[in-house]
Amino acid sequence: MAAGLAAVAVVLLCAWAVIELRSTTPLVDVRAVRHPAVAGANLAMFGGGIGMYLLLTLITRYAQTPHGAGYGFGLTTIVAGLVLIPFSVLGFVAGKLTPRVRTRIADPLLLAGSAVVVGGGFALFAAARSDLAELFAAMGVLGFGVGGFSAAMPGVILAVTPKSETSSAMSFNYVVRSVGYSLGSAIGGLILAAGTGPGHLFPDDSAYTTAALAGIGAMAITTLTGLALARRRPSETNS
Repeated sequence: MAAGLAAVAVVLLCAWAVIELRSTTPLVDVRAVRHPAVAGANLAMFGGGIGMYLLLTLITRYAQTPHGAGYGFGLTTIVAGLVLIPFSVLGFVAGKLTPRVRTRIADPLLLAGSAVVVGGGFALFAAARSDLAELFAAMGVLGFGVGGFSAAMPGVILAVTPKSETSSAMSFNYVVRSVGYSLGSAIGGLILAAGTGPGHLFPDDSAYTTAALAGIGAMAITTLTGLALARRRPSETNS
């Protein structure tokens, strides 16, 4: 079922791209999106979106898992929402700091660095989650990485996009981010479902470690993409 839906989505995406290419007034200039730097930024956002939302859902679900599962903290939905506070606070801090850092570090390097931070959040969650404070710490690291990543992304795209197409390019990037978020949530659910034994209501604790490792892989791809963009010469990037 999932594979069929994915195939249908790919077909619809291809059909939409063909329609946009043939339109005299396209909603999105697909040709501009094909620019190596823009395509790289979208790939980074896709991988980053998968990782960011994967960890977000893993932590909140873990916090709400009843003690009877052998792990978790049995928090209610409302109380579990408090785990998001470090994410929001440090995400805000990173968003405020990024404009200052951009004067010294190129946006692609900031993307790569932020992806490493998010990967660090995954590593923290994979290694230490027996205490609620550790979940708060992992969520804070995630928030700081997401805040920096989101603040740096527009600069990567706008640097190579004509002013007449900036709205189109950014809108497409937001769509890619949303797709990545959705896929990240689905991947997390799939891994946890695969790690749930017959007759059990909750997945094994090791399934969360597996999901965290998958997230580290996604952020590694995102980091490499950001580094590849940073290595492009200014003349290539601005052409």
